Amino acid sequence: MDSSSPEPSLYTVKAVFILDNDGTRLLSKYYDPELYSSIKEQKNFERNVFNKTHKADNEIAFLEGLTIVYKSSIDLFFYVVGSAQENELMLMSVLNCLFESLNQILRKNVERRCLLDNMDGVFLVVDEIIDGGVILESDPQQVLQKVNYRTVSEPAFGFVLFDYITGNLEAQTERSQLL
Repeated sequence: MDSSSPEPSLYTVKAVFILDNDGTRLLSKYYDPELYSSIKEQKNFERNVFNKTHKADNEIAFLEGLTIVYKSSIDLFFYVVGSAQENELMLMSVLNCLFESLNQILRKNVERRCLLDNMDGVFLVVDEIIDGGVILESDPQQVLQKVNYRTVSEPAFGFVLFDYITGNLEAQTERSQLL
């Protein structure tokens, strides 16, 4: 095998980031330490990606030797980045899972203000979908179950999230009995 072709890897996701409609970073996670190791390099890359995609009507872009799938909603842009050899459908399944999970958590209000008000939940969702670049889950319902999100008339998400983070199982049980 020649050294120019990369070895197959479980590490299919190189980065995930969410930008607002000005291209400002709201969330980013880079999983490949060799890919844009400084924050300055990351932000330059994100700016280039945003400039190439924010007016385009596509779902996929190729830039700097990487495959990028993306989606926009109101004033947000969601990006999942993989290598040039990565299967676009795999990356798209991650993107769709991220978007649909956030759509549920943010009660179908996927916009900047709501996202910023719920960043703890957003990070939990990202971490349930991808761990160190490995895709763990692509089913939004499974992700929501894992972050302990109740979709049927429940108390404010912040309390459920707080209980989840602090491990307060007693409060979680009391609330579920009330439902």
